[in-house]
Amino acid sequence: MISSWRRRRSGNRRPGKENNIQVDSNIIEMEELTVPGHFRCPISLDLMKDPVTLMTGITYDRQSIETWIEAGNITCPITNQELKNLEPIPNHAIRKMIQGWCVDNRSRGVERIPTPRTPISSHEVLEILSKMNAAIEKRDSSGCRDLAVKIKSSAKESERNKRCFVNNGAGSTLSKAFEAFSSSDDHVVLEEILSSLTLVFPLDDDSKFRFMNSSSSMNCMVRFLESGDLAGRRNSVLLMKQLISSSDHQSIAAVVDIKGALEALVKLIKEPICPTVTKSSLIIIYRMLISSSSQAEKVGEAFVELGLVELLIEMLVEGDRSVCDKALGVLDRLCRSRRGRVAARAHSLTVPVLVKKILRVSDSATEFSVSMLWKLLTMIKNDSNGNNNYDHEDQDDQEKSLIVETLQVGAFQKLLLLLQVGCSERVKEKTGDLLKILNLHRGRLECIETMDFKQIKRSF
Repeated sequence: MISSWRRRRSGNRRPGKENNIQVDSNIIEMEELTVPGHFRCPISLDLMKDPVTLMTGITYDRQSIETWIEAGNITCPITNQELKNLEPIPNHAIRKMIQGWCVDNRSRGVERIPTPRTPISSHEVLEILSKMNAAIEKRDSSGCRDLAVKIKSSAKESERNKRCFVNNGAGSTLSKAFEAFSSSDDHVVLEEILSSLTLVFPLDDDSKFRFMNSSSSMNCMVRFLESGDLAGRRNSVLLMKQLISSSDHQSIAAVVDIKGALEALVKLIKEPICPTVTKSSLIIIYRMLISSSSQAEKVGEAFVELGLVELLIEMLVEGDRSVCDKALGVLDRLCRSRRGRVAARAHSLTVPVLVKKILRVSDSATEFSVSMLWKLLTMIKNDSNGNNNYDHEDQDDQEKSLIVETLQVGAFQKLLLLLQVGCSERVKEKTGDLLKILNLHRGRLECIETMDFKQIKRSF
């Protein structure tokens, strides 16, 4: 396979001759330029941008050979010789020859390849981390700050550099540094460490449980969530999402116990910074609500008090698919409590939005929407019985009004369609219950939006 550049030149329009284009055969030409074989990577067959040589003496483009090695191969692709040293060496001679060839042929449309920056080595990474550990022991905040900046700058240069830091334990060292200075007033060093930490995800268990789960570290993260700048709040919520895994009840309990943590998370929903932060906040809240700890129910009540139900319903109106999926999951958990359901029924958009999201976002979003509708329609009497001042006649009126509203926005047809296209047994059971309830009032006005069924496919 021969790689080549093709260049076309078109004639210039003569002044004052808008409708008369003159073509000069000497100007319009097509030339084919063959790339010398030793300038092409043996793997990709393209012009090498960063030539490196293995211990076998064969030169490859760095990206191609690193992809080969990362796939688990430990042999040279050409010689099939086993590689005892997987670290490729930059071939500056070939690179200068390629750059010279590009310059010589620039008149033919060839652009000069830039001089690549040499990736950081494991030895250099270990040296940086060793210096940071020494600075931590001395409580040298300025030294830690400078080293954190160096780590961040290098990790941003390339994905390879980032992997090198991750593989050599940068997450553990940075977590140790964050924990060491978390109680200090030096916000600058903490911001730099926090920013660097987000570049070396995922954190290992040592980083999580030894350093980041400490009360001082958690309190520091919440302080950033409450009063930090946009970057600090973003980095804090990303780090908190790393810590609160579905199986880590210890981290969840630690966050819940911190004063102001729940308010800070709701504020990120109310005053969004970016989609990434919004999604991370929803994931954290969801994991708090599904935790098996005894605090989960109290946490849900607290979020309802903070107005999270109303915020999420309004978010569903124009949110993207990923945000809607997560918001519906949180809402479904909040509606497990009586106060959550009462708050959801009180919002005029709840039923229309839930019906709209069925079969429109994802399978999980459909399940959450059906589950919420089931809770709202089947538990009205239970929720009313919790209020001693509630009139049974008002209860009947509210139930009928909610059912009629559900029918008017096309819920009956959508639920029937859901049974036809297929769903899980759990969803099927709740869908059947809803259809029985709605069928008693179908004589009232119904409407349906056919766009909701666009691109729906059967599961069989």
